[in-house]
Amino acid sequence: MPKVGMVSLGCPKNLVDSEVMLGILARQGYELTPRPDQAEIIIVNTCAFIAPAKQESINTILEMAEYKKFGAAKKLVVAGCLVERYRQEILDQIPEVDHVIGTNELEGVLAACQDADCSSSTNTIREPYLYHEFTPRILSTPAYSAYLKIAEGCDHPCTFCVIPQMRGAFRSRRFASVIREAENLARQGVREITIVGQDTTSYGEDLGLRDGLPALLRELGNIPELVWVRFLYCYPNRVTDALIAAVAQTPKVAKYFDIPLQHASASVLKLMKRGCSGRQFLRMLEKIRAAIPGVALRTSLIVGFPGETDDDFKALVDFVAAAEFDHLGVFLYSNEETSRSFELPHQVPSSVARLRQKQVMALQRKISRRNLKKMIGKSLPVVVEGPSEETDLLFQARSERQAPGIDGCVLVNDIVGPAPQPGDFRWATITDAGDYDLVARLETETFAERLSPASPAAANTLVKIQPAAAAPVI
Repeated sequence: MPKVGMVSLGCPKNLVDSEVMLGILARQGYELTPRPDQAEIIIVNTCAFIAPAKQESINTILEMAEYKKFGAAKKLVVAGCLVERYRQEILDQIPEVDHVIGTNELEGVLAACQDADCSSSTNTIREPYLYHEFTPRILSTPAYSAYLKIAEGCDHPCTFCVIPQMRGAFRSRRFASVIREAENLARQGVREITIVGQDTTSYGEDLGLRDGLPALLRELGNIPELVWVRFLYCYPNRVTDALIAAVAQTPKVAKYFDIPLQHASASVLKLMKRGCSGRQFLRMLEKIRAAIPGVALRTSLIVGFPGETDDDFKALVDFVAAAEFDHLGVFLYSNEETSRSFELPHQVPSSVARLRQKQVMALQRKISRRNLKKMIGKSLPVVVEGPSEETDLLFQARSERQAPGIDGCVLVNDIVGPAPQPGDFRWATITDAGDYDLVARLETETFAERLSPASPAAANTLVKIQPAAAAPVI
């Protein structure tokens, strides 16, 4: 069978799609390779959320197209969100592309690799796709950690966002399906599950479930082999008392909330069709912190939204100073042509937006440094990820307060006891702190409930994962 290589761009939700496509191909006997020069078929799973992500996707497609000239590649397949937005343009303007696969056509990857019809017409009506526990997946994450997508699509009317156009209406997986997949992953050696979906806090509403996510978290917390369960992407007005209680009362659920607030000015939030205000957000954060001492809070913000005035920005800065998030990302507004905000008046110059971004990040850097300094001398459980690749320190690890791939890390410069293996859960004593990372001594003690991973391998190398706006590799 031909060798297949894949580049996966963008978010963890897109990564799960890549793993599903790899699973479908592997089940049919295709050989998977991380070497683009050896791949006879190359698949690029694209992101198209904002302008930098679109450009990264296009650059990656063109880079992989070169292997049809100078490598073993005979076929180039483009999948994902870029296809949903620019299907025909890709086919017309990049002749090296042989097939395209939209987000609802993942099972079409087999037809694409076999040169069969995989519904590349712009007029084709595609049924909403949702994978299940029997769908094959080839995990590309470290052997001890995996993402679990519990829903697809989105029903929120955010004016800046085009995801509903690419992913469709919100739809939840069946409760039992999610639990069975989690149990299967645990039997394979996965010890940390990260739940993802465009809005995980809406999980189950379309199925008539009340408090679906809290119920799911409590049930996942009963799986013996799992050590950590975390969830990402909370919609702020769906952070309920039931959800806070589930996190507080379920030991295996990470004490961590990722709540993309986008802004704090009531007028900007109104233009975004988000509602609420910074004052209401602060009350929500206060409630979470009161119920869960030591909880880690993360958010993402947009600066430069049309109509954002100096006063709006000052409200945002004041909010960030008051909220003291543990983790925070600031993004420049991207004026997407199919978004509802595209033709809003009073566009903010890009130079002003970039200056505002730098100002918020400078403030957050000080907040992060101050918060991390308070951790010095404390002991906390960590998962060892492997040798440190970016520093001269021995190993890199993560605490419960740090989600994989998006937050800082714990750098280990001293080890008590045996050398760790990737996937080991051990206690660490914090000895120093930087702006975003901690430095620690790794202790002998392991988690009382820890079970050894099925495999010590640090990662599956069948697919290389790249976030949007980073240099692509396969």
